[in-house]
Parts: sequence; structure tokens; C-alpha cells
Amino acid sequence: MMTLHPKIIDLTLDRVTRLLAALGHPERALPPVIHLAGTNGKGSTQAMIRAGLEAAGLRVHAYTSPHLARFHERIRLAGALIGEEALSTLLDECITANGPDAITFFEATTCAAMLAFSRVPADYLLLEVGLGGRLDATNVVDKPALTIITPVSLDHQQYLGDTLALIAGEKAGIIKPGVPCIVGPQDSEGLAVIEARAARLGAPLHVHGQHWHCFEDRGRMVFQDENGLLDLPMPNLPGPHQLQNAGAALMALRLLGRGDAEAAVTRATWPARMQRLRSGPLVEAAPGVELWLDGGHNPAGGKAVAATLAALPKRPTHLICGMLNTKDIGGFLRPLAAEAASLSAVSIPGEAATLPARATCDAARAAGMHAVEAGSVMAALQAIARAEPAARVLICGSLYLAGQVLRENG
Repeated sequence: MMTLHPKIIDLTLDRVTRLLAALGHPERALPPVIHLAGTNGKGSTQAMIRAGLEAAGLRVHAYTSPHLARFHERIRLAGALIGEEALSTLLDECITANGPDAITFFEATTCAAMLAFSRVPADYLLLEVGLGGRLDATNVVDKPALTIITPVSLDHQQYLGDTLALIAGEKAGIIKPGVPCIVGPQDSEGLAVIEARAARLGAPLHVHGQHWHCFEDRGRMVFQDENGLLDLPMPNLPGPHQLQNAGAALMALRLLGRGDAEAAVTRATWPARMQRLRSGPLVEAAPGVELWLDGGHNPAGGKAVAATLAALPKRPTHLICGMLNTKDIGGFLRPLAAEAASLSAVSIPGEAATLPARATCDAARAAGMHAVEAGSVMAALQAIARAEPAARVLICGSLYLAGQVLRENG
């Protein structure tokens, strides 16, 4: 598919709507849709909503991107990842229906997912935007049950614009007339854009800090909205930022009137978001090292990771970092400088857009870190373990690097 249609990203809805029409409009035969956009937190919020709904016995589809280790992660049908045979059949059907016309990889695979979701019964579909929102291939559902906009920050500026207002405008493109929209914590510039679009469309807003609140109190998580207060355990996904994601998920369950609130925050799993690796070849290569993995890759992600590290029990912390050349590496690394004893820079294997290890190393030094280059994640990990056998090591900088690590670690 990448060979037939080599353009990776081309934001428009014309091609996807044409293919969906050729497939018989599967987007019109979906279970109630919860559509999620935002710069950070979409996946974690989706995972918590899914955990809460499934704990109540409901069948839930989910669509997310990018994948980490295998493409099948993107399409979850009524609780289970799509199988190889089903995926191949759906992709064949989409490519045949599309014929010789141009289409992007993401558009074709999104249409395949829509076909799958339309043919397998479920109670809800959690639909995550790929990029932006207004012109994203997922933005073809006229009347979702809910929309959610998680925190918006600077990322993908080459596609979405170079200001928070422009980026928020693209994310707000998923807001639909009369459909409730849950809004996570936002800068005032972005929130004003979201509020203006919602007002034009008559979409009720449920905004963090205005209509709902979520905070820690004596080791517990407290959620409060106009319907009352929930006293719950802290989210099992690590990091202070997961409170705001949990709050958005709980607000969604409140509006749907279904789901198990405690299960939403205690049973969610989401790989490569401050994920502790406890077994596998990488762990075995560095016994005694506390090994973590995170795919954050923008300045807001760097701040979230730094806050998570600061909240962990004190232990010498070393970073292994690889990034893409399209990202703001300085903005990502600067918040981490205070938490890291060193950084080992790697190139991401097999990624044409990888930032060379030398460039990552230079950026880390500019951010005030002690930095060295390493030939691979394994080599970096072993060198750290030899120098400091009881260290904490965080592999970070890119979801593409995280996928490589998860494959290497089995």
C-alpha cells in the first residue's frame, strides 16, 4: 500500500469520503461513536473509557494510531485486536474498491477499520483522530455520541499551524452540532477557539476547571462535576498528568450514563506511556536496572515525563533517547534536564526521518545534560548498567523508538 500510494500525509476528506461511498458508507452503520482529538492524552483517555465501559459488560470497538509493534493494535473489535486474516481481507476489499485513484495509507486503513466496526456488533466505538481533527480521515461521523478534546499544545506545526490557536482550531473541527464535547485542560488561547466553535454549533461544552475538576487528595483521586463527587483510587497509569486524562474519561462515562468509574482508573493499560518493563531481553540484559519506556515526543510530553520522574522514589535516572527530525527536541529535553543524570543518544533503526544520534547528543548538551552517543538501545542500556547497576533508565523520545523497543523486548 505504501508503494502504491507513497504520500504519507495529505490532509483532506475528499479521498476518504469517495472510498467510503464506494464501500457502501460503513461510517453510517457504526455503534455510538466517542471521537477523541488533542495533542497529548488521547490514547490514555481512550484506554480509561474503554476499561470503564468493558468493566460494565459493554462491548467496545477502538481505533488508535500509530501502532507500536504491530499494525493490528490500531483496530480493536469488541475487545480483541483484529486478526491477520480479517485485516488482510478488509484491506484487499478497500484497495479493490479504491481502484487506481490516489489515497493515503492512513485513509485506506481508516476505511478498512470503518468496515470492520460496521460489521461487528458493539455498544460503542472509541475513535481516535490521527492528525488534527477537521480534515482527519476519522472526521466522517456526522452525529457522534460525544467528542473529547484532550490538552492541545504545539506539535505537527508543518500540518496544523504554528500557533496554539491554529492547532486548537484544527482539533475543534471534530465538534458537531448539538453533540456534547468534553474539554481537557487548555491554554486560554486554545480554549477560546474551542469555545467559539462550540458556540457557533450549539454544542454543549464540559470544560476542565469550569464544569468538572479532578485532583489528588491524600493519596486518592477526587472527581467532581455538577452531579456530585467521586472518591477513587489514583490512576494506575503513572504520572500526575493522568489525573486530567482520568477526569475526561470519567466525565465521558457520566455523560453516557454507563460504565464503572473505579475500573476506568484502575484497569486501564496503555503501552509506552511511562510503561515499566519487567521482563524480556532488555530487562535480562541489565538486571537490577529499573527500566521504563515512554513515547512522548513534544514539549508538553517532556514536561509530563519530567513530572512523572520527579514523583517517583529517588534513584539515579538515565535517559536513552531517539527522536524524529520533525520534532522540537530542545523543547522536549529541557524539562527533563533536572531529572536526568545522563542521556545516551540513539538513532531510530529503520526510520528515514530519525534525528541522528549526534544531533540528539548535541541538543541534550545544549539543554544542560551530560550526553553520549550509543550505537543501539541495548548497547546504551548495558553501558549504563555497568556504570550504575541500580539505576533507573527511561527510554524515550518517540513512539517509533518505543515500537522498536517493544519488538526487541519481545
